[in-house]
Amino acid sequence: MINRELLQPQSIVVIGGSSNVHKPGGAVVRNILQGGFQGTLRVVNPKEDEVQGIKVFHDAKELPPTELAILVIPARLCPDTVELLARDKATKAFIIISAGFGEETKAGAEMEQRILDTCAQYGAALIGPNCIGLLTRNHHSVFTKPIPTLNPKGVDFVSGSGATAVFILESAVIKGLQFNSVWSIGNGKQIGIEDVLQYMDEHFNAETDSLVKLLYIENISNPDKLLFHASSLIRKGCRIAAIKAGSSESGSRAASSHTGAIASSDSAVEALFRKAGIVRCFSREELTTVGCIFTLPPLKGRNFAIVTHAGGPGVMLTDALSKGGLNVPSLTSDLSPLTAKYADELKEQLFPGSAVANPIDILATGTAAQLGLALDYCEHKFDNIDAIAVIYGTPGLSTLYEAYETLHQKILECKKPIFPILPSLHTAGPEVAEFLQKGHVNFSDEVTLATALSQVMNTPAPAPPEVQLYGIDISRLNKIIFGIEENGYVPPQTVRDILSCAGIPLVPELVATSKDELTAFAQRVGYPVVAKVVGPVHKSDVGGVALNIRTPQHLALEFDRMMQIPGATGVMVQKMLRGTELFIGAKYEERFGHVVLCGLGGIFVEVLKDVRSGLAPLTYGEAFSMIHGLRGYKILQGTRGQQGINEQKYADIIVRLSTLLRFATEIKEIDINPLLADADDVVAVDARILIGKS
Repeated sequence: MINRELLQPQSIVVIGGSSNVHKPGGAVVRNILQGGFQGTLRVVNPKEDEVQGIKVFHDAKELPPTELAILVIPARLCPDTVELLARDKATKAFIIISAGFGEETKAGAEMEQRILDTCAQYGAALIGPNCIGLLTRNHHSVFTKPIPTLNPKGVDFVSGSGATAVFILESAVIKGLQFNSVWSIGNGKQIGIEDVLQYMDEHFNAETDSLVKLLYIENISNPDKLLFHASSLIRKGCRIAAIKAGSSESGSRAASSHTGAIASSDSAVEALFRKAGIVRCFSREELTTVGCIFTLPPLKGRNFAIVTHAGGPGVMLTDALSKGGLNVPSLTSDLSPLTAKYADELKEQLFPGSAVANPIDILATGTAAQLGLALDYCEHKFDNIDAIAVIYGTPGLSTLYEAYETLHQKILECKKPIFPILPSLHTAGPEVAEFLQKGHVNFSDEVTLATALSQVMNTPAPAPPEVQLYGIDISRLNKIIFGIEENGYVPPQTVRDILSCAGIPLVPELVATSKDELTAFAQRVGYPVVAKVVGPVHKSDVGGVALNIRTPQHLALEFDRMMQIPGATGVMVQKMLRGTELFIGAKYEERFGHVVLCGLGGIFVEVLKDVRSGLAPLTYGEAFSMIHGLRGYKILQGTRGQQGINEQKYADIIVRLSTLLRFATEIKEIDINPLLADADDVVAVDARILIGKS
């Protein structure tokens, strides 16, 4: 629970506060004092009479009622201290800096549980243990530095790691990113990252609250809660970016299906973030860069103008933006005669040798006035430009105060977002510092900015929370699942029955142990046909697939051969279809639900690993976003005279399967590989389903 006493206490006591600011107890007291806390600050220390100008209580029993307690004492002393304060001193909020609890030993976990039980009994909030504290505009209850500039429209930052939070703050302060609050949740026994988001969501005020949230997550204990409140905040106008650490797995996973080999906890995280609309980041620099991007006006398009006086960085930024799906359009192209006219007009007002094609290079000798002129043209004349990146450093020959003042004024005036890239942090340190003090941010590296921008632009909006049934026969599905008696891969007919509950188109097929039955079926559906062994999971690996069978004699030979394969229980014959091979799979991840994957099919699904993931159930918008996000999407569109596939029907199958899985948690893995697709149809050719009943 998060309460007033935690966020706006009238009185704070530091248990274990000291005069030594090089230790956590002394540093917390110093930061609270320097932060201008308006309430009463008390200190408990049995060995000192005065700490940093504050009269000291030698024992917590001597304290008057105090709303918030910060504990910086050995772990073994914390449970009794919390009980004393909650019971006798009306303390309703605790921040436990101390380590040595559940993160270390079983005995520590028992102490931690006792503290949690005491807080529950007396209705108290608990941050930690094992954290750096809580930093708000009301009180700076942390023992670390830096203390960033705080304002109501700054960033709310929530971290599952105290040390990482400090390093992220270091990265942010250099960029000029300002904060509203910093939450270090430590072990998060009572208040985790999901709980902080819930509080921010349920108490959100668009007029007064920060619209930017940054998260560093080490454990997602409640994915549904995170999804609900993150997506709710984003719909209310917030922007959220997050790092999820610890999602990779050492070594390759042994799995019996393509989906099992590809899907992982990281796939679940990726799917969850995309469903919520959270921008995923992979480093401290990327997270703080995205945070800075969030403080600027939102991008309304993908076309950038680059204004610079250094050619190399402009080229590198152009390459990085293009790689991320953003554009640096030519300003001198014949396709845009009016823009070309304005470009020529601008060039006449710059020094000889300047370039205006885009990047706009005003040369190292370019003046502050010429910088302002180039920005004016990008804002008012070049209609095909949506945003402006300004790369402006110094070789050390002159100061940049005038140029940065021009940049400051244009950022205030322009409606198009301007991204300042000021790389000379050493040579022009004072000028950059003055620029940041005016409330701006700085992206000192152009490629890091471009990478972060592409992440922001390619993150979809939150998916609608409503579940649509899309014609799923839930009653029949439940009967089929109930009738399966053993865990493991189900036979082909059961696979067909399950997929038919979602209306997924299936290729005509027959499984039999009779050569005559299969020959008659092939005659009925028409040659050519495909024969596949039934029994072995990886049919291709054991020579259990034969394509383009055109005669009964050929089919009979393949039947005899396949029935000799170890583990064979029959042979499947299918009508042979042609088309682009696609893949859809899903894997059930504990706490997350089913992670649905789509991509190119056949043997390439594991070789290329060109797949996109989504969290079931999926909407059509999510399905199309997954399809369009594939690196091989151009193949699906049609290349070199080949027709593209029917994207609508592919998306339809993705949505229907994801909805079916919402009602069948017993399905642990499913592969539909391949689906054959052309401009008219998408048909499932081969599938397998792994059932795991508890």
